Amino acid sequence: MTNSKQIIFFEIHPIREKDRDLLSSFLSSFWHSDRMVARGKLFYPAMQEGYIAWRENEMIGLATYEIRGDEMELTLLDSRERNQGVGSRLVEEVIAKAKQAHCRRVWLVTTNDNIRAIRFYQKRGFDLVSLHRNALEASRKLKPEIPLTGQEGIPIRHELEFEITLRVPASPG
Repeated sequence: MTNSKQIIFFEIHPIREKDRDLLSSFLSSFWHSDRMVARGKLFYPAMQEGYIAWRENEMIGLATYEIRGDEMELTLLDSRERNQGVGSRLVEEVIAKAKQAHCRRVWLVTTNDNIRAIRFYQKRGFDLVSLHRNALEASRKLKPEIPLTGQEGIPIRHELEFEITLRVPASPG
């Protein structure tokens, strides 16, 4: 028996202003909200910079980020096509943008129940750098709709912070 993997074709484009309403609907369709919370901060990914993965006229993935100083936070990665390379390509685009912006690291936060994300990021070179115990208590004050239990029945309690360190070219001088 052969293990065949269907290959899908898609394109990645930067988020444009005209995409904002579609992004908000895309987020709400899965996350039941267009707002997110991480590290005690409420934010709206549909209003951030990022990249969209398109197949024909359908949005199949999204990555958003925020640059602060010499760091880039990957604020959201969402792929509707699992194991097809969409998430990987989006992360590659974000990292390329971070390098272009001379960021020294890209970091992100996920929750302790998100086993798939934990595996995904580590396989792509991200390192677990911090465990924020019971961080979801504060997050639920900002976004009460965060469920108590997540993937595979795991209680959602903690935030895990991952990072990848980038080689930044030396500045001339």
